[in-house]
Amino acid sequence: MGRLLYEESLSYKGYLIIPFVFGKADNYEIYSYKLLSEIGYTSKFHKVENPAQIYGSSVSNILDIAKEHIDQNSEFISEGDYFKNRYVYRNSLIIIYREEGKYFYDHYPPDSLNNIAAPKIFTSEYECLSWIKQGLDSLHVRRR
Repeated sequence: MGRLLYEESLSYKGYLIIPFVFGKADNYEIYSYKLLSEIGYTSKFHKVENPAQIYGSSVSNILDIAKEHIDQNSEFISEGDYFKNRYVYRNSLIIIYREEGKYFYDHYPPDSLNNIAAPKIFTSEYECLSWIKQGLDSLHVRRR
């Protein structure tokens, strides 16, 4: 599996559909996807790879396949867009969420859906994003 294409991700009915290049055949890319669920581990589709077991020929094709699977198999009805405040920085996915006036985040590296966020609370979305950016920038400088 290559890098998760977070910049092509789509928030849909309480899930985040994240495409990636599964492989190549005759110089054509074959796409698959992974899911995150707004209800986390209580969903059988949280962090699951391609539950539809169908692959696509393009990003838009695989997103359509995933949406159809969600439409037919969703476990819950989402009231909002949990993944609305998501950002991609240095190929990492950052999801910011607010709860009772405090800000938290999830941070996923480019190649896996292992949340590596620090257990830290912020007073604003800007403060949260600045702290994450500073941390990712310092890692990038050390790796050179």
